[in-house]
Amino acid sequence: MGWVRAAALADLPAEGAVLGVEAAGRRVALARVDGQVYAFADNCSHRDFPLSVGEVDAASCTVTCEWHGAAFDLRTGEPTCPPAIRPIPVYAVRVDAGEVWVDLS
Repeated sequence: MGWVRAAALADLPAEGAVLGVEAAGRRVALARVDGQVYAFADNCSHRDFPLSVGEVDAASCTVTCEWHGAAFDLRTGEPTCPPAIRPIPVYAVRVDAGEVWVDLS
Protein backbone atom coordinates (compact mmCIF):
# COMPACT_ATOMS: atom_id res chain seq x y z
CA MET A 1 0.00 0.00 0.00
CA GLY A 2 2.86 2.41 0.75
CA TRP A 3 2.74 5.95 2.06
CA VAL A 4 -0.67 7.53 2.67
CA ARG A 5 -1.66 10.87 4.16
CA ALA A 6 -3.03 10.38 7.65
CA ALA A 7 -3.63 13.92 8.96
CA ALA A 8 -2.43 17.48 9.02
CA LEU A 9 0.24 17.98 11.66
CA ALA A 10 -1.86 20.83 13.07
CA ASP A 11 -4.69 18.32 13.73
CA LEU A 12 -2.59 16.31 16.15
CA PRO A 13 -3.46 17.10 19.73
CA ALA A 14 -0.91 18.38 22.21
CA GLU A 15 2.05 16.31 23.29
CA GLY A 16 0.98 13.08 24.92
CA ALA A 17 -2.49 12.88 23.37
CA VAL A 18 -3.76 10.48 20.72
CA LEU A 19 -5.68 11.15 17.50
CA GLY A 20 -7.62 8.38 15.77
CA VAL A 21 -7.88 8.64 11.97
CA GLU A 22 -8.79 6.50 9.00
CA ALA A 23 -6.02 6.15 6.43
CA ALA A 24 -6.65 4.13 3.28
CA GLY A 25 -9.49 2.30 5.03
CA ARG A 26 -7.47 1.40 8.14
CA ARG A 27 -7.94 2.71 11.67
CA VAL A 28 -4.68 4.38 12.67
CA ALA A 29 -3.78 6.23 15.86
CA LEU A 30 -1.26 9.07 15.92
CA ALA A 31 0.57 10.34 18.99
CA ARG A 32 3.23 12.99 19.47
CA VAL A 33 5.92 12.49 22.13
CA ASP A 34 8.92 14.81 22.47
CA GLY A 35 8.19 16.23 19.02
CA GLN A 36 8.22 12.78 17.36
CA VAL A 37 5.02 11.51 15.71
CA TYR A 38 4.18 7.83 16.15
CA ALA A 39 1.58 5.86 14.18
CA PHE A 40 0.09 2.55 15.25
CA ALA A 41 -3.00 0.40 14.73
CA ASP A 42 -5.98 1.94 16.51
CA ASN A 43 -6.99 -1.26 18.24
CA CYS A 44 -5.74 -3.06 21.30
CA SER A 45 -4.52 -6.57 20.51
CA HIS A 46 -6.20 -7.81 23.69
CA ARG A 47 -9.86 -6.96 22.99
CA ASP A 48 -9.93 -4.72 19.88
CA PHE A 49 -10.73 -1.55 21.84
CA PRO A 50 -9.64 1.74 20.18
CA LEU A 51 -6.27 2.89 21.47
CA SER A 52 -7.09 6.42 20.28
CA VAL A 53 -9.04 6.87 23.52
CA GLY A 54 -6.07 5.61 25.51
CA GLU A 55 -3.50 7.50 27.52
CA VAL A 56 0.07 8.20 26.43
CA ASP A 57 2.92 8.08 28.92
CA ALA A 58 5.63 10.28 27.42
CA ALA A 59 8.29 9.13 29.88
CA SER A 60 7.99 5.49 28.82
CA CYS A 61 6.77 6.23 25.25
CA THR A 62 3.74 3.96 25.68
CA VAL A 63 0.01 4.06 25.13
CA THR A 64 -2.35 2.40 27.60
CA CYS A 65 -5.70 0.96 26.58
CA GLU A 66 -8.52 2.48 28.61
CA TRP A 67 -10.51 -0.75 28.69
CA HIS A 68 -8.27 -3.28 30.45
CA GLY A 69 -5.01 -1.40 30.98
CA ALA A 70 -2.78 -3.13 28.44
CA ALA A 71 0.12 -0.89 27.44
CA PHE A 72 2.20 -0.84 24.25
CA ASP A 73 5.54 0.68 23.29
CA LEU A 74 4.86 3.35 20.64
CA ARG A 75 8.17 2.62 18.90
CA THR A 76 7.85 -1.16 18.56
CA GLY A 77 4.21 -2.04 19.26
CA GLU A 78 5.32 -4.60 21.86
CA PRO A 79 3.08 -4.98 24.90
CA THR A 80 4.71 -3.71 28.08
CA CYS A 81 2.20 -5.21 30.52
CA PRO A 82 -0.71 -7.66 30.57
CA PRO A 83 -3.35 -8.46 29.69
CA ALA A 84 -2.07 -8.00 26.11
CA ILE A 85 0.46 -10.55 24.92
CA ARG A 86 0.50 -9.75 21.18
CA PRO A 87 2.09 -6.60 19.72
CA ILE A 88 0.17 -4.01 17.74
CA PRO A 89 1.28 -2.92 14.26
CA VAL A 90 3.33 0.28 14.17
CA TYR A 91 3.93 2.30 11.02
CA ALA A 92 6.77 4.45 9.78
CA VAL A 93 5.91 8.16 9.85
CA ARG A 94 7.15 11.14 7.92
CA VAL A 95 6.05 14.75 8.20
CA ASP A 96 6.24 16.76 5.00
CA ALA A 97 4.94 20.31 4.48
CA GLY A 98 2.74 20.08 7.58
CA GLU A 99 1.18 16.74 6.59
CA VAL A 100 1.60 13.44 8.45
CA TRP A 101 2.22 10.46 6.19
CA VAL A 102 2.27 6.81 7.32
CA ASP A 103 3.66 3.78 5.53
CA LEU A 104 0.96 1.11 5.66
CA SER A 105 2.92 -1.49 3.68
